[in-house]
Amino acid sequence: MSNKQTPREPQPAESGRTTLQARKVSFSWEDTPLHWVPGDPFATHTINVLHLLLPAGERWFVHVYRQALPLIRDERLREDVIGFIGQEAMHSQAHDEVLPHLRDLGLDPTPYTAQVDWLFEKLLGDRTLPPGRARRWWLMERVALIAAIEHYTAFLGNWVLNAEELDRRGADPTMLDLLRWHGAEEVEHRSVAFELFQHLDGGYRRRVRTWATAFAALVFLWQRGTRFFMANDPTLTAGRAGFRDFYVSGRAGVLPSTGDMLKSIPRYLSRGYHPSQEGSTEQALAYLAASPAATAAERSAR
Repeated sequence: MSNKQTPREPQPAESGRTTLQARKVSFSWEDTPLHWVPGDPFATHTINVLHLLLPAGERWFVHVYRQALPLIRDERLREDVIGFIGQEAMHSQAHDEVLPHLRDLGLDPTPYTAQVDWLFEKLLGDRTLPPGRARRWWLMERVALIAAIEHYTAFLGNWVLNAEELDRRGADPTMLDLLRWHGAEEVEHRSVAFELFQHLDGGYRRRVRTWATAFAALVFLWQRGTRFFMANDPTLTAGRAGFRDFYVSGRAGVLPSTGDMLKSIPRYLSRGYHPSQEGSTEQALAYLAASPAATAAERSAR
């Protein structure tokens, strides 16, 4: 008898499964100050980078997943992907609606968002490739990239749901609700991107390679976006943004800690990884049941 064991796919650590739905939220920004974390422009602008990256990034997610839908052979996964698409489209819209408010406060993000648009629409967009292996390869690369990025959106979602220091600092409640509504939905649907990748491809070398690409790109874009905001903030004369500032803010609890971010790397690269290991569905749904924007959306949908 052979001792060789059949490889097993990573299994979820949390059995609860929810039906994903887009919550059509809206936010009113007129009372939100430029530095919505009081007295802390660095933490404010580091988190504000989400508004620069997510509108184009999540439109790209939706575009790629619509191409992947015909390849899905599991009906429950198909339903999850459709729900994921609806939620991601709403995230893109909600963050996009913050940008005019920043312009009104004297901080025009257009020079940076134009570069982000180019990245997702041109560099990572569709390519003129012949049908067959080449076209599928490019689709699988992007599906794997999204799985790696979603690992970090779930990490950030879990962080913001538990970032009590932001409340203690008196952070703007509307901005916190946007971030926590979005973060809760990222935790809620955290398994979808990885399960789609496993379903369509699941290659470990591709997972590692695309993780490295996604991680390097996120670090580069995030530090560049923070420096852009700090340099163009009309209220600052010598705005700076460096790794030490991020480290100190993480230790203070107003940003994710460097240590926690580094610990997230081997989890994703583990062969037994499953996203259900990140965060709590129960906590996410509890926030969504109390979120001012999400509950208002539910009432208006009745």
